[in-house]
Amino acid sequence: MKSKKIIVALDSNNLNKIIRLVKILKKDAFAFKIGYEFFYNFGIEGYKKIYSVCPKIFLDLKLHDIPNTVEKGLKALVKMKPLFTTIHISGGDDMMLASRKIKRNTKVLGVSVLTSLDNNQTKKYYNQKNISALVKKFTQAAKQNKLDGVVCSPQEIKHIRKEVGENFIIVTPGIRITDKLKSDDQKRVETPNKAINLGANYLVIGRPITKSKDPLKSLIKINETLS
Repeated sequence: MKSKKIIVALDSNNLNKIIRLVKILKKDAFAFKIGYEFFYNFGIEGYKKIYSVCPKIFLDLKLHDIPNTVEKGLKALVKMKPLFTTIHISGGDDMMLASRKIKRNTKVLGVSVLTSLDNNQTKKYYNQKNISALVKKFTQAAKQNKLDGVVCSPQEIKHIRKEVGENFIIVTPGIRITDKLKSDDQKRVETPNKAINLGANYLVIGRPITKSKDPLKSLIKINETLS
C-alpha cells in the first residue's frame, strides 16, 4: 500500500459539512489543513471538533511578527498538538530561531514565497525576479535556523530538494489535477504525480477534492496516480 501524501485543505464556512467530509476522507488522507477561513470562523472549539475526528492536522496560520510574539504564539499553538504549523521565513533569523526554544512535537514549516505571487510581484516586493532563486535563498535560511521544513510551490521543489537533502520536509500547495494547468489565484501550479516525483513529501489539495461531487472518489483517484 502506498503511503498517504495528501493533506486536504478544509476551506469552508460550514462546520457540519467539514466534519462530515473529514469522517469520509480520514482513512485515505494523510492529514487535514486548517487555515484562516476555518480558524477565524470556528476558532479553537472548531479545531477541537476536527481533532476529535482526526488528530492529524496541519494548522496553517503563517505566523509573522517580532520574535517574542511569534514564540509566545507558538507556545499557545503547540498545546493544540497539530502535526505541522507555519511561520514566514521572511520574518527573519531571530523569529525562526524562536521556534527552537519551545518544547514541542509539532513540526514548524517555513513559508517561502506564496504560490499566488509571480515574477513581477517578487521583483516588486523582494527585488528578485527569479522566484526559484528567491525560494532557494529562503529555504537555505530555514534550514540554517533549524526549521523542520518548508512550504513551496511545485515549480521550486527540484531546486530546493538538492539543497536540503531527504530529511527536510517539503509541503506543496498549488496542485491542480488536470494536465491542462490553468492559473487562478495560484500562479505556480503542477499535477500531483509530478510534484511528488520532483521531491515533495506532502501535497495540499483543497477544491479539486472538497468541491468534487464525490470527494472520496476524487481523493482515491489522486492517490492512485502517486508514485
